[in-house]
Amino acid sequence: MAIDLPLVSGYDEVLFGQRGAEVRRSVLPGGIRLVTERDPNVRSVSLGLWLPVGSRDEESRHAGSTHVLEHLLFKGTRKRTALQIATAFDEIGGESNAITAKEHTCYYGRVRSSDLPLALDVLCDMVTSPAFAQDAYAMEREVILEELAMAEDDPTDSGHEEFLRRVIGDNPLGRPVGGTPEIIRALDLEAVKQHYARHYGPDNLVVTAVGDVDHGEVADRLAQSLTEGGWELREGATPRPRRAAVAELSGQLALPGGTGAELKHTRLVRDTEQTHVFVGGFGLSATDPRRNVLSTLQSILGGGMSSRLFQKVREEKGLAYSVYSFGSGYRESGVFGLYAACRPSRADEVASLMVAELESMAQPGGVSADEVRRSLGQMSGSLVLGLEDTASRMARLGSAELVHGKYRSVDEALQMIAEVEPQQVCDLAALLAANINTRVDVGPAAKA
Repeated sequence: MAIDLPLVSGYDEVLFGQRGAEVRRSVLPGGIRLVTERDPNVRSVSLGLWLPVGSRDEESRHAGSTHVLEHLLFKGTRKRTALQIATAFDEIGGESNAITAKEHTCYYGRVRSSDLPLALDVLCDMVTSPAFAQDAYAMEREVILEELAMAEDDPTDSGHEEFLRRVIGDNPLGRPVGGTPEIIRALDLEAVKQHYARHYGPDNLVVTAVGDVDHGEVADRLAQSLTEGGWELREGATPRPRRAAVAELSGQLALPGGTGAELKHTRLVRDTEQTHVFVGGFGLSATDPRRNVLSTLQSILGGGMSSRLFQKVREEKGLAYSVYSFGSGYRESGVFGLYAACRPSRADEVASLMVAELESMAQPGGVSADEVRRSLGQMSGSLVLGLEDTASRMARLGSAELVHGKYRSVDEALQMIAEVEPQQVCDLAALLAANINTRVDVGPAAKA
């Protein structure tokens, strides 16, 4: 049974304990949430500092500021230069990076367990004490513009971004995470600093750590590092509420129950040998109770070499090398799509075949018990093998804390997957197929 993760001061509880492993959660002074998973069988630690702020939380004129801020925190603090931050991890053989998404930002590292104090100190220093030097900002802005240019040159990246924009529409969720070159060039350092001041603080911080760790030691060192960075950790402070659904967006972006949608077709002309085809529409939100049904559907439809898309489009027809289904879930809604890359003359046929495979799953008896059984094996194996990696488990704890507000053990997650019925998959396939409304092609111009 899922364990609720309340946002109350002084909370401290062991959420799970088995075979020497222990998952423990505390709400520390300042409202910091700390979740650790002790694994005595490894000699490393994966550490993540999470802030529930992403590109959707930006003002339109400052779009991209979350991503800029993520970059800027690596460019020096009040006591470390950018080179010292990079050297701190390199000289111990560790790894460090960050990711900005639509609804969160995470600064993370992986080090030997004996080097955890150093990793924690460096990441806390970055988060609490950025230097915000104007010259460093000007230089890093150029790096970000190169990153955006690189993504624009990649037809898969640019096509996926355009697909999301077309499905979600003109609202904060539909904007590119990295912003646009025009906005980034116009973005000044003061706007980035204001964005930091609004969202970075102890009551908005979640820390997750997995590996050979001691929860109490991490809590003590975390408090020390954050205090040294200038954050006030007040006793009795509570965390900020988790992200709530925006009523207006929920209405706009909900997966409707209609019987058909008008398909809007967009072409991005690129000098490529293949056409990259994206087709789909709205999907399920990150907290929708049918997420396990969706995972089963995607496993059957486009999740591996035995999937329907792979077998039909590649193995039977020989029309594409890469073909799969994909999806993303956000607080109010999500997207669901089908992707393939093929020669331009085959794009229409491939798009039709992909949609037809989804529609076939929506028919009475369109999904067999045997297919569901195979997908269960695939997903269970993938989940368990993925959790051999401490970084995956660290991210799983972050998702539980930021998104769901509940913790489930791996055994509980596997049981929920096992309870999915074929008819549930058919019903969801019918809903998704009926609401396909977007197609984006990235490739050479159509011949006259």
